[in-house]
Amino acid sequence: QVQLAESGGGLVQPGGSLRLSCAASGNIVSLNAMGWGRQSPGKERELVARIARNGIIYYEDSVKGRFTISRDNAENTAYLQMNSLKPEDTAVYFCKAEGESLQSGYISAFDSWGQGTQVTVSS
Repeated sequence: QVQLAESGGGLVQPGGSLRLSCAASGNIVSLNAMGWGRQSPGKERELVARIARNGIIYYEDSVKGRFTISRDNAENTAYLQMNSLKPEDTAVYFCKAEGESLQSGYISAFDSWGQGTQVTVSS
């Protein structure tokens, strides 16, 4: 089983910055991609950033130029640097990881989400 531990959420004023961290642990054989999604009340969860092991990066349009995703492959850790935050960025942010893990002696694919961390942008 793969566990994702997120940290770094909180309250920040508009225009401020926050940095989220996510550490993946467990019987991970390979970690192909990590990312971040967010969900605000009454809305569906959306993927805002994703980084593949080969470095290919995706950003949702509303965060391009403001958010930066990075990862440390050796530590199975991903980061999301969020700058110029806006009130509409307020949401629970979830870490996401895709890869293969060892389960009962067999290698199987996983696509997991973390528990989430609250980000609130308000004056």
